[in-house]
Amino acid sequence: MDWTELDSRSCSVARTAAIIGDAWTVLVLRDLLNGVRRFDDIAGHLGIARNVLTRRLATLVEAGLVDRVPYREPGRRERHEYHLTPAGAELRTVVIAMLDWGDRHLAGEAGAPMRIEHPGCGAAVHAELRCEEGHVIAEHRGLRTLPGPGAVTRAS
Repeated sequence: MDWTELDSRSCSVARTAAIIGDAWTVLVLRDLLNGVRRFDDIAGHLGIARNVLTRRLATLVEAGLVDRVPYREPGRRERHEYHLTPAGAELRTVVIAMLDWGDRHLAGEAGAPMRIEHPGCGAAVHAELRCEEGHVIAEHRGLRTLPGPGAVTRAS
C-alpha cells in the first residue's frame, strides 16, 4: 500500500500534533515537566498572554494530559495548580527529543542552555529510539512505516 493512500488525519502523529502542536503548548508542557504548576508562575516564566495560557491549559485538561487541582492560600481566594496526568508525563520523552535536537542543531557557541540529569548517577539524559525487542536504533535510514490495524484509507 502506498503511504499517500492512507488518511493522514487518522495518524497518531496528526492526532498528537492537534493537541500539542503549537509552540506555547510545548513550552507549557516543558514547564509542567520541570515542576512549574501555578498559573501565574507559568505565565510569568513564559511571558505568555493570560488568555493564551488559559486556552492552552484548557486544551491539555480536556485531552487528559493535565489535571486542574484547586488550592487556597490562607486569606486568599481559591486558585488552581496544574499537574500532569500519567499520559501527560509520558510526553517527557518527546520534550527531551526536542531538547536533544535543539542542542545538536540550534545551540549557540556556549553550548546547550539546559541539561537533564539522571539523579542516580549524574549522567545526562537523552531520548533514544528502540524497537520492541530492545535494539537501539542509531541509524534512522532503512526504517519502514507500515499501516497498522487502525489505519484508514483516504476517501477518493
